[in-house]
Amino acid sequence: MANEIRIAKAINSLNSSANFTVSENDIDRIWWDDDTTPIAKADILAKQAELQAEYDAQEYARKRKEEYPSIEELVVALYDTDDKSAIEAKRAEVKAKYPKT
Repeated sequence: MANEIRIAKAINSLNSSANFTVSENDIDRIWWDDDTTPIAKADILAKQAELQAEYDAQEYARKRKEEYPSIEELVVALYDTDDKSAIEAKRAEVKAKYPKT
């Protein structure tokens, strides 16, 4: 898992106005401020798993973005047919390398 979804992000996703403190990303170390109704640990963990699955499902898109042509290359390709063909070939290669899953 390259990027772990933090407990705080899951809590904020469930209640964007929640006031809390979480220590060391530990589900058992959450302190709720007086004006916030605590969220059940099971609900937090379920939301964390959901957000992680969404993040993981977009791995192909993050990898594609790293290898796609730069904005500068795209601008140059607007004025040169050969450059445009090269850009289209590069994009097709990247898409084939990192298909949608």
